[in-house]
Amino acid sequence: MKTTLIKHFSLLGLVLFLFSSCEKDEDRIVANTNGTGAAFTSSSNNLMLSKANQDKEAVKFTWTEANFGFDAALTNTIQFAKAGTNFANAKEVVIPGGITSRSYSVLDFNALLLSMSLPTGANSTIETRVKSEITGSTAFAPVYSNVVSMTVNPYALISYVYVPGAYQGWNPATADSLISPTSNGIYTGIINFTPGNLMFKITPAKNWNTAYGDAGGGNVSTSGGDIAAPSAGMYRLTLDLNANTLAMAKYSWGVIGSATAGGWNSDTDLTYNNGTQTWSLNTNLVAGEIKFRLNDDWGTNYGGSGGNLVQGGDNIAISSAGNYRITFSLATNTYTVTKL
Repeated sequence: MKTTLIKHFSLLGLVLFLFSSCEKDEDRIVANTNGTGAAFTSSSNNLMLSKANQDKEAVKFTWTEANFGFDAALTNTIQFAKAGTNFANAKEVVIPGGITSRSYSVLDFNALLLSMSLPTGANSTIETRVKSEITGSTAFAPVYSNVVSMTVNPYALISYVYVPGAYQGWNPATADSLISPTSNGIYTGIINFTPGNLMFKITPAKNWNTAYGDAGGGNVSTSGGDIAAPSAGMYRLTLDLNANTLAMAKYSWGVIGSATAGGWNSDTDLTYNNGTQTWSLNTNLVAGEIKFRLNDDWGTNYGGSGGNLVQGGDNIAISSAGNYRITFSLATNTYTVTKL
C-alpha cells in the first residue's frame, strides 16, 4: 500500500513539474478570442456619381489591421449593405492579406451600387464595414470594424449581350439582345425560336470574339458547345454571368377576346421587341372586347382602360371593326390600340 502511494505522489509531482515548466511567460501564447475589429474610414461619405466622370476615383477605403492578440495572417472583407438591414445579404469584396486600402473608380463603384438594386438618379443610404478573419482558421469568430454610413446616387448603366443562332442565321451583328438594366451581370430577354432552328450561343459583343455556350446542367462557359432551346416558340432567357448560368422559360403574350379572330377561345400571339421591351401586333378586329394573357392561360392576364394596364382588370372595349396596331408593355404598364 505504501509503495503504491509513493508511486502516485511521484507521478503527481512529475505532472505538476511538467505543467509548471510549460507555464513560463516566454512559452505562453495568449489569444484574444473576442478580437478587436479594424478602424475603418472612407474618403467620402456623399457620392453623386456620373458617367462623365467614370474613369476618375470615386472613393477610397482604408483600415487598420484587426487584433486577435497574436500575430496571424488575416483575410479582410469589405461589406456593403442597404442602411437598416444589419448587413443581411451584404455585397462582399474580399481583400488579399496585407492590404489595408481599396480604391474604386466611378465606373466600378457605380456597378457595385447597381448590383445592390439601388435606384438610379436618387439618393440612397448604404452602410459599409470590414470583416476580419484569421486566414484558414475557424477557431476564432470574425471581428468587425466600425460602420461607415454613406449617401450614394448611382447613374443608370444599361448593358447588352447578344443571341446569335439558327433562328436568325447565326449572325451576331443582327441577333436579338438580352438586357441588363443596371449592368449587374444578369441579362434577360425574349427570343422567338422558329421550328427546326433551336441552337444558339450568347456573345458579349456583336462578333464571335467571345461566345458563351452550353457547359451542362444549366451552366454556360466560353468553351461550351451550342445551346438548345427546349422547343420552338418564344422563350424568356435569363443569363447570370455572376454565376455563369442560363435559364429558359416559355414566355409569350397574346390578345384574346370577342373582338379577335379566335374569340374567347384562343390567343393571337404578340411579337416582342427586346430593344423597346414592347409586345406588338397588327391585326383585324371587330367590335367587341379584348384582354392580354400570358402563355395562353388565364392565370396571368391584363385588362385596363385609358391606355393603362391593370392585372386582372376590365375588358378593353373595341368600338368598331378595322385593322389595328396593338402594343403592350409591362415596362411602362401601358397598352395602345390604334386603328390603322
